[in-house]
Amino acid sequence: MESKKEFFLECYKLGIIKFGRFTLKSGIESPFYVDLRPLASDPKILKNLANYLLDMLPLDNFDLICGVPYAALPMATAMSLESYIPLIIKRKEAKNYGTKKLIEGIYQKGQNCLLVEDVITSGKSLIETIAEVEQEDIKVADIIVVLDREQGGKELLESRGYRVHTLFNISEVCEILKENGELSDDEIKRIQDFLQGNHIQFEEEIRLSYQEKFEHAQHSVSKKLLETALAKESNLIASADVTTTQELLDLAEKVGPHVIALKTHIDIISDFEYQKTITPLKALAAKHNFLLMEDRKFADIGNTQELQFTSGVFKVTDWADFVTSQVIGGFESLDCFKNVGVVAIIGMSSKGALTTNAYREEALKVASSHPNVIGGVSQNLLPAEMLLFTPGVNLADSGDGKGQQYNTPEHVFKTLHTDFIIVGRGIYQAENPETAAMIYKNEGWNAYLNSLEKKAVQD
Repeated sequence: MESKKEFFLECYKLGIIKFGRFTLKSGIESPFYVDLRPLASDPKILKNLANYLLDMLPLDNFDLICGVPYAALPMATAMSLESYIPLIIKRKEAKNYGTKKLIEGIYQKGQNCLLVEDVITSGKSLIETIAEVEQEDIKVADIIVVLDREQGGKELLESRGYRVHTLFNISEVCEILKENGELSDDEIKRIQDFLQGNHIQFEEEIRLSYQEKFEHAQHSVSKKLLETALAKESNLIASADVTTTQELLDLAEKVGPHVIALKTHIDIISDFEYQKTITPLKALAAKHNFLLMEDRKFADIGNTQELQFTSGVFKVTDWADFVTSQVIGGFESLDCFKNVGVVAIIGMSSKGALTTNAYREEALKVASSHPNVIGGVSQNLLPAEMLLFTPGVNLADSGDGKGQQYNTPEHVFKTLHTDFIIVGRGIYQAENPETAAMIYKNEGWNAYLNSLEKKAVQD
């Protein structure tokens, strides 16, 4: 291949960058306009571009390639053809017919995906794409970009833990064009002045400490959870997905000293009897100072939910400190949970989940405004006043040999600003659940403390 400079000049002939005065989508007037879509019309250039991009990357890290729609789709396709790495396609929006899928292609849970973008400005489209790809339980750590406009998007993504590789940046290409007689010194200065004055500033979410959240908490269960976390130096919730009373009580006894809450699915206990199951469970909760979280995921009209909550053999209202609930029934459906806290299901990570961006936005409006809601389960950041509960944390997923770090305490505290981690099989299926709980407790607390260190540096 020709040199990188020669390659860019070949691309430039296709009119991919124009100089003058252009009004951008944001309303800002820019001295240059970038449109890389013409590159797809020249097969030789597209093929060379794919190879330049691939040469920048450790290809063993990736199982999949995905282009951000639409301009990056042909680039990602060419990279797939050159590397033999399978391609998946992300739609702008899911179809309202057929499979209604947002991600098309053949992939498996846990695979690592390289995202391809043509131009990065604010990074917003990439953040949205990452969330939607990860919603399918596909992992994203690396992003390859053809041109960085140097307006803050790259820095934003890197601050969130993603590795961003760029082939060119605008300063570099302006220098190439100046050397080639395409730009004058005055034009270069005007571009530099624009970049300095239009660097997009992002107010990154700052993690609040448990003490700060405690001081602002309105709900008694929020206060109790945070108070327990501080007293036990733990943010661990153990999931008790066991099926007999004895297994439940044995697990509660073993992990009790290390957790702030025990999460139950009480309707899977095959020999449930209130006096034999709940009474001793409550005693263990008092003995070891942990709360009881019933993961019922209520999802019905308010009247039905109230009956499910207060009646029947389980009588959840008599013993659970907080419960999980969908918000699909609307604001008033949550009114029945008067004496407990509610953890709202804002987003789900299961494959094919229907919790789209639009749904999550509406669900968050309901959850953040209802007085019974103390927090939520989500794959995205929540408002600082809400507690974020993150399930699926497992130390066994601390590395896959390809440089990825996902679903570990360190990842969820750093990236999502998680408040509490929920661990299931990593504890209850462990050879020694007590030891496993102690390990997760320490890992979770250290990850929380590390996330506060970042705040201290910013302060």
